[in-house]
Amino acid sequence: MVLNEGSAAPDFTLPLAGGGTLTLSALKGRKVVLYAYPKDDTSGCTNEALDFTRLRKAFAAADTVIVGISPDSVARHDRFKAKYALDIDLVADEEHTVLEAYGSWVEKSMYGRSYMGVDRSTFLIDRDGKIARIWRKVKVKGHAEEVLLAAEAL
Repeated sequence: MVLNEGSAAPDFTLPLAGGGTLTLSALKGRKVVLYAYPKDDTSGCTNEALDFTRLRKAFAAADTVIVGISPDSVARHDRFKAKYALDIDLVADEEHTVLEAYGSWVEKSMYGRSYMGVDRSTFLIDRDGKIARIWRKVKVKGHAEEVLLAAEAL
């Protein structure tokens, strides 16, 4: 299944950093930014998380929840959040099932070697649970600001 803008966002329940779980459908009625990133505590992923944290209050003012998703464990997410004082939700998709459902678990190659990994991507989900915007192959610089503008306009 290929997700497009206007598609229903695949529901999920995943372990949440800090404890408990996060269920996407429980956020219905609010806008959600679901951003997929490869790995905690790497330069691009750290900058992206810091950018979303820096803009968290503006997202909240636009009634938008920010959720980061990666294949890292909850324990790793907890260390990442503590190290950088991140104030956003991070969920652990160690089995890649949600990343696959969103088309963000893809074949990549580096130095002639193929492997499976996360395509940095972001999904803006509207109050009805539909995907309003999709960003694929995200470049981190300026991305959180672009997503905020889209959330404010939605």
